[in-house]
Amino acid sequence: MRCRWEAPVADSQPLVKCLVWDLDNTVWDGTLLEDPSVDLFPGIRETIIELDSRGILHSVSSKNDYDLAWQHLEKLGIAEYFVHPQIGWGRKSDAVREIAERLNFAQTAVAFIDDLPTERAEVNFHAPDIRCYAADQATTLTGLPEFSPEVVTVDARRRREMYQASFRRDAEKDTFNGPDEDFLRTLDLVMAIKRADEEDLSRVEELTLRTSQMNATGVHYSDADLRALLADPDHEVLTVTLTDRFGPHGAVGVLLLERHPGLWHLKLLATSCRVVTFGAGAVILNWLIDQAAQAGAHLVADFRATDRNRMMDIAYRFAGFANDSCCCLAALGEPAEKDVQRLHLLATPREAPTTMRLTSPELAVAAGDQDAVAHG
Repeated sequence: MRCRWEAPVADSQPLVKCLVWDLDNTVWDGTLLEDPSVDLFPGIRETIIELDSRGILHSVSSKNDYDLAWQHLEKLGIAEYFVHPQIGWGRKSDAVREIAERLNFAQTAVAFIDDLPTERAEVNFHAPDIRCYAADQATTLTGLPEFSPEVVTVDARRRREMYQASFRRDAEKDTFNGPDEDFLRTLDLVMAIKRADEEDLSRVEELTLRTSQMNATGVHYSDADLRALLADPDHEVLTVTLTDRFGPHGAVGVLLLERHPGLWHLKLLATSCRVVTFGAGAVILNWLIDQAAQAGAHLVADFRATDRNRMMDIAYRFAGFANDSCCCLAALGEPAEKDVQRLHLLATPREAPTTMRLTSPELAVAAGDQDAVAHG
């Protein structure tokens, strides 16, 4: 019996973001409860490490004793590669769905590998969007298109590290007794805003493509678009990263800004949904508004409503942007595109954030003539 997704997957299928492994007779050669010394199949370690380097997460769905299985993974030196493992005696379909939900992945982005056709069929019956693979395919997965992202960004290469840090952070928050702001102060958050360079382009493109709830216009900027903006002295392409004492959050925001005399045009602000609870969007906007105030410039921000970005509209309004008319808008020349609102703000100084430290460029100074400064 073969599961529906076992046939070769066409290039048009979504990339796999997480591969869920069975253990007995899939990762290792034998049944652990019968032979405590079972060893890895040849090539399994190399496959796991290679997929991890491409930003593909690994997890486990195995019918086994949890402590015994986890200790054996540690002994074999591969436990660190598995996030949110589900080891027990329940249905594997339930375990795989739990993993997808915990990682916030659509089931179409998750794959499952097992030596038993009955287990693959059970997963496929209850979770038909999960792609299933037979154990004898394990060492060939790295050659399949669905496991081969075209571009592997810096953040993708450390995606596992970021998820593991997130789990530790969430666990500590669950035990923290106090206001959210006080918890944020315990994290030692550091936000870094910087002018993008060539190495940042893939991360910026990925953010404009993948971010929807906190994307002000829903526009995707291609690599070519971004390279043209980098070469234009009137434009700023800015990236935002965030770290704390648990580890990196990676690239969490991008700003595309065009500067006119007396007017700064924010063409795009996109931030990751992962950092909404840290108040990242408000910190970014307040920093930009303060920079514009120092330069004596008005601010205009493009906003196009989509079916998912209501949160960004609220963030702009809360920061003070409004549908106000101003003579400064004439500096933009061309009218706004269809369905794009141009929100206006007369910039006034803003205070530094109290929940994180901020390093950033001074936008009133030409690029290349200054270093980042620290705030907060």
